[in-house]
Amino acid sequence: MDLSGVRHIQARIADIQERFGIPGGVPGLDFDNVLNKAMHKGEKPGQAAQKEEAAAAAAVEAAGAGTGAEKQQEARAPREVKLTGYAPHTKGGGILLSDASLSQMVKAASEKYQVDPKLVSAVAEVESGGNQGAESPAGAIGVMQLMPDTAASLGVNPYDKQQNIEGGARYLRQMLDSFGGDVKKAVAAYNAGPNAVKKYDGVPPYPETQNYVDKVLDLYR
Repeated sequence: MDLSGVRHIQARIADIQERFGIPGGVPGLDFDNVLNKAMHKGEKPGQAAQKEEAAAAAAVEAAGAGTGAEKQQEARAPREVKLTGYAPHTKGGGILLSDASLSQMVKAASEKYQVDPKLVSAVAEVESGGNQGAESPAGAIGVMQLMPDTAASLGVNPYDKQQNIEGGARYLRQMLDSFGGDVKKAVAAYNAGPNAVKKYDGVPPYPETQNYVDKVLDLYR
């Protein structure tokens, strides 16, 4: 039986293990036992060594792939977008307003009307995702989805992004004042109107409004 080829393979395995710090010992220290086990199982020594080499190579590949795999997983994971001057949100997918100028408009409008910027941000995300070009089938316009009549009563042009956001923040301020600072009722009123909230003394039993309130509050909290 010519073992020279087997010994050569065994030496390569030992070198791989030693260079990459793979646990389990160096085959050269225990190769006779490997040969004996292989013969007892009816395997040729070369087959046993090849299996051991394959196992060592797999271990090397796994050890070397760790960092790359972690980077790929990190790249696939959703990244949280943080608005300047805003507390980050971790629930509900996070704030989507990634445009720096838009975030500044939200901040300015929030300060002007003394509304928590996190609340304005949450409403803006749920309403339009921060998209000024969004328009609902009912005719709501822009970032915070102002109806034309509401925008007119607030004295803003809903097609102007900054004015639209200011109008939304001002309307939120009005709803907060109407309901004694109750954020849940104010958010419900933003969606369904204050009369509906007063009628039911809380969130109206409309699936759309209930879902809307849940989404906004998940982002806000």
